[in-house]
Amino acid sequence: MARESSAQQSGTAPQQGGTAPQQGAFPRAAGVLLHISSLPSPYGIGSLGNTAHQWVDFLCEAGQSFWQVLPLGPTGFGDSPYQSFSAFAGNPFFIDLDDLVAEGLLEQKDLAGVKWGRSSKWVDYGAVYRFREPILRKAFSRFTAGGVLEGFAAQNTWFADYGLYMAIKNAQGNKPWTEWDRPLRMREPEAMARAQAELAEDIWYHAFVQYQFHRQWMALRAYANAKGLQIIGDIPIYVSLDSADAWADHNLFQLDENALPIEVAGCPPDSFSADGQLWGNPLYDWASMAKTGYRWWKHRLENSFALYDVLRIDHFRGLESYYAIPYGAGTAKHGQWRPGPGLGLIHAIHAHLPGARIIAEDLGFLTDEVRQLLAASGYPGMKVLQFAFDSREIGDYSPHTYEADTVVYPGTHDNDTVKGWSRTAPRASVSQAMEYMGIRRNAELPGSMIRLAMQCKANLAIIAMQDWLGLGSKTRINTPSTVGKNNWRWRLRKSAMDGQRAATMARTALLYGRCPKTGNG
Repeated sequence: MARESSAQQSGTAPQQGGTAPQQGAFPRAAGVLLHISSLPSPYGIGSLGNTAHQWVDFLCEAGQSFWQVLPLGPTGFGDSPYQSFSAFAGNPFFIDLDDLVAEGLLEQKDLAGVKWGRSSKWVDYGAVYRFREPILRKAFSRFTAGGVLEGFAAQNTWFADYGLYMAIKNAQGNKPWTEWDRPLRMREPEAMARAQAELAEDIWYHAFVQYQFHRQWMALRAYANAKGLQIIGDIPIYVSLDSADAWADHNLFQLDENALPIEVAGCPPDSFSADGQLWGNPLYDWASMAKTGYRWWKHRLENSFALYDVLRIDHFRGLESYYAIPYGAGTAKHGQWRPGPGLGLIHAIHAHLPGARIIAEDLGFLTDEVRQLLAASGYPGMKVLQFAFDSREIGDYSPHTYEADTVVYPGTHDNDTVKGWSRTAPRASVSQAMEYMGIRRNAELPGSMIRLAMQCKANLAIIAMQDWLGLGSKTRINTPSTVGKNNWRWRLRKSAMDGQRAATMARTALLYGRCPKTGNG
């Protein structure tokens, strides 16, 4: 019989929901951006296990107060965490397999001989996809505490739609729901009831997977919080078309009578992309959402604050107005700007989650109206140093103009590393940056830009781990508007979490007044 966890023994599932943290300006502090997938592990991709706890120890030793991750949802084609099967579920790839061995649900021989990829430097998503699910299904076959899964499903109301969606998707050969037969696509009651009955075992498998993910994640978050480290989560403004969210609530999205998008999301052409960015996400029907008091968004943020201490909302400007592209278009050239929910949604969030600490990703094409919405929200915006020196940008983003209620980054997950940027950016941009920082050699840019972020007035400075390591373009985590084999694949070597590097990072944080005022434990 499998050994039961403490949650199983008590007959309860991990609690989801609750209230958000209390409002308050960010202290002057520092943090590191690194996604779970990039952590070292022996099983092809980073996980929530022992190495993640060691990473927390390293950050605390390095004088950091925040750890920023990318979205944690299950991923499909393209492997992007910003295109997930659910706005609520967790990624099964991140479940720590050694933990399941400790739980008695797996044996070491179940993991022996699996070839997770050719190199520990990169995630091989093909191998992870092929081998991870059979192992998790074996663990599920040994799981005996069925009442725990029922409790988890009852406490997490989003699971009913997600579990059925994933079970149908599996039975349909992983086709997107827009290609299912009409009765299932349109959620006709008889077809739904039949699927629920026929796929019950698979639905419970997905309940098991989500239970294990949330159990491990909550343990990791509790460990981080106990040591004084807070976790910044990230939610995409939009959901994927191929998601349980779009399938379950047709009326909340701009879909036609056949449940296909009328228009989709993206960004217009600019100096970085002549064709713009065609994301393809379904757009919200904001009028329908307003009639419900933005119930779906309240539920989404409530769930997110059960997972994170702080939340970054991606593409915040889309709440003021959003770019709509005709469905089926080949590029984003011929879209139209349409009004978003504006203060209606912001007020609903404030009322439902008073004190919620939210960072607004206010990058991109900004107008006075977007700036006014950001100011009215009270959320800190973002500054990216690479953009501050980009000769193609219009406006003054110079670091000496930053306000305290701001979060500064040398670069985000969508940027090149600083070292890579120093070699690929326009020469005028690099020269401007070097003149501003008073340096003469490209090789000095990574360290100098980190120090610039740490010394500027912005209360919170977040540095990508690749920049702390001085790594080049090959290690960037994503190149926007591409679906390539290099995106989302970079992994940290365990040897990078050494005491000397932690001491350097801690000294830098201390030098610029960003070390925690109390010990990390």
